Amino acid sequence: MEAVYTSGIWMAESLQQRTRSHEKLWQVVTHMGDPKAAFLLVFPFTYFFSRRAGITVLWIAAISEWLNLVFKWFLFGERPFWWIGESGLFVNRQPEVYQFSSTCETGPGSPSGHAMVTGAVWWVVTSSLGSFLYSRTHSIVLSAVPYVLYVLLLIAVGISRVFILAHFPHQVIAGSITGVILGIVLSRRVPEGRPLLFFFGFSIGILIGSLMLQAGLQQLGIDLSWSIALAKKWCSHAEWVRLDTAPLSSLTRDCGALLGLGLAQYWKPGGWSLPWAPRALSLAITSMGLYHVNRLPLPVQPQGLFYGLVYFKFVIVPQIVMVWVPGLIHFFTHKKKKD
Repeated sequence: MEAVYTSGIWMAESLQQRTRSHEKLWQVVTHMGDPKAAFLLVFPFTYFFSRRAGITVLWIAAISEWLNLVFKWFLFGERPFWWIGESGLFVNRQPEVYQFSSTCETGPGSPSGHAMVTGAVWWVVTSSLGSFLYSRTHSIVLSAVPYVLYVLLLIAVGISRVFILAHFPHQVIAGSITGVILGIVLSRRVPEGRPLLFFFGFSIGILIGSLMLQAGLQQLGIDLSWSIALAKKWCSHAEWVRLDTAPLSSLTRDCGALLGLGLAQYWKPGGWSLPWAPRALSLAITSMGLYHVNRLPLPVQPQGLFYGLVYFKFVIVPQIVMVWVPGLIHFFTHKKKKD
């Protein structure tokens, strides 16, 4: 693997030197590929166009990110920003590379979570849009456009992750391929209309199961916090090492979103039926609400409280999107029609 890692470092150096003027673009792209964006951005935008597609996006985002965590625990992938120093292979010539505020993620590197979740979630959007265009135009060329854009998005997210030294090229390739496969497989079985007990059991099950797996691996002498120590050691700015990039943050986010999806369908089975104009208004208000929910500062100590609040925050997200905001809009628009 040393040869693969080394070639990846030189590739990242070349990429940074050739495209440094596009640094802000790569930062934006990497934020678009952040798994959190699937919950806070892609899910609400998709939901207000197609309820089933929105539920599918949220379901696949949670499952694919959780599977990514499990893969990382077993594959032990290095990250470029710490491997340069840890490898001891660059004594004669240090690569001229730079870190960024989104570089210092604390989980293992393989496969790329950004690429994997992007590949899975955007497959739902792409296939839905492609089917819609074909049903309206019967044009194979026009319906293929979303798939071309999908591939370009995966490439852009992968390049951005290599550019900021968060991943090696083979990690983003593995993440992208796995994400596409998950998107195709998971989109065939969507838990729309399932009882609340199903989601409660699923949420608590993968939470407890993952914690038991973590404890079991630690009992075998496998330290799952090894990557956190390396991130703190080699990150050029201590404040760039954030608790919300830790593996348990993604786990609690996924479990919270799954329970929230079940609660939202329990409170309002079938969702609110809104015309296009109220839907657009709902989307605008929802986007503002989720923006402020995401910006809420959470106490990082004690860590148990932090993870509990992350869980609760993502239980709320589906309520805002599927129940509270569209319900409020329905109340006022329905009342106005009656008047």
